[in-house]
Amino acid sequence: MLRAKNKTGLVFFPAFDWAISPTHPEREERLLYTQDQVFEEGLLDIEGIVEYKPDLVTVKDVQRVHFCVPDPWAVMTESHFISAGGAKTIGMAVMDKKVDRGFALVRPPGHHANRVVHGARGFCNVNIEAIMIEYLRRAYGVDRVAIVDTDCHHGDGTQDIYWHDPDTLFISIHQDGRTLYPGSGFLNEMGGPNAVGTTINIPLPPHTSDEGFLYTIKEMVLPILADFKPELIINSAGQDNHYSDPITNMNFSARGYAQLTDLLQADIAVLEGGYSIEGALPYVNTGIILAMAGLDYSHLSEPDYDPERYQQSPATSRYIEQTGVKVLKNWRQRKVLAEAARVQPDCGQRSRRIFYDTDSIYETQNETVRICNDCAGALRIESSSEKRGTVLAVHLPRKACPACKAQAYQWYESAPADRFNHIFLQDRPEDNFLIRKSTVPH
Repeated sequence: MLRAKNKTGLVFFPAFDWAISPTHPEREERLLYTQDQVFEEGLLDIEGIVEYKPDLVTVKDVQRVHFCVPDPWAVMTESHFISAGGAKTIGMAVMDKKVDRGFALVRPPGHHANRVVHGARGFCNVNIEAIMIEYLRRAYGVDRVAIVDTDCHHGDGTQDIYWHDPDTLFISIHQDGRTLYPGSGFLNEMGGPNAVGTTINIPLPPHTSDEGFLYTIKEMVLPILADFKPELIINSAGQDNHYSDPITNMNFSARGYAQLTDLLQADIAVLEGGYSIEGALPYVNTGIILAMAGLDYSHLSEPDYDPERYQQSPATSRYIEQTGVKVLKNWRQRKVLAEAARVQPDCGQRSRRIFYDTDSIYETQNETVRICNDCAGALRIESSSEKRGTVLAVHLPRKACPACKAQAYQWYESAPADRFNHIFLQDRPEDNFLIRKSTVPH
């Protein structure tokens, strides 16, 4: 009998009751074809590959990560609770050592969901990886975590959530934001003043092929991971870099994805994007599962794959190599860059206008972080949208120092009740989510 070298857990959740529209790329068929392929190939008959049924996350799990406006029920359906629960289920199986590695093949996805949530962006309502990670930190005492996002679109929501967290390394490998939604993820986006360098963006040019992606992993990602020494590696395993994907412009193959997975050695993978429902997803997911389990994937190939047709140009290779030089330079000089950032005027301030393309909501956001040498810094966010009103969201980080705790509670307790529709405090050391009563009519 074939036996997996690494005991590997799988969770499937196609979300039959949730789709943006019957013909939208983000629909349940994304996983139905994969399920069929997994069954047809007999992967679940291999000793050491086991399937788990997804649990649900709780509102408390969500509120460790998000300020949902006005509450989680307003921005989540049951499918969102189960999708995030599928990631949590796999995370627990890995931490409990029931499996060596795990893959949550779930939808809806999550990596475009910011810390403050007024609605859906990029098909994402809540950030399922972040919800899982913060649960594992609370339940198992995990500290240093690395997230490697290999979705074709920049993981701007995950970046936002961990922008100020020096204990979370976020690496996003994506198609250059000048050519694809959400238009962000550039080299100079390196984290807030208390966490400069732990956000790393690697924008790749359109038509990057297997060669470019695998070079990026070997020459950039793996050296940085070895230096950071995370306790857990999470792969946001978007599959829309595939050459057949209808909404992106890359040339990655299913075997390339398997090789990437083999190199990365992530503890947990969570499905993100990927919209070539028949031409890519069954093959890519099979490759990822085989690689995670430590099984041979050398014969994996799409029926129409032509390596010569999807070969990247010499100019693309040179561009990626030059990008790698800059990425590693920024990583090695992160302490110097942090010192330089902290002397800039208003270094603790950030103002943004955020568009929720799925729900047609415009959000205005003004953020203040306390500059701190002892923790990630107390965080204050003023946010407003026409549909959901005004919000004061205060975040007290997981390892908050006394000064940041005092600042966070001062912001929360002194907020004018007649100015904000919603006043929230996320107290991570106490694992509490506090809500002050507003006097503004809803």
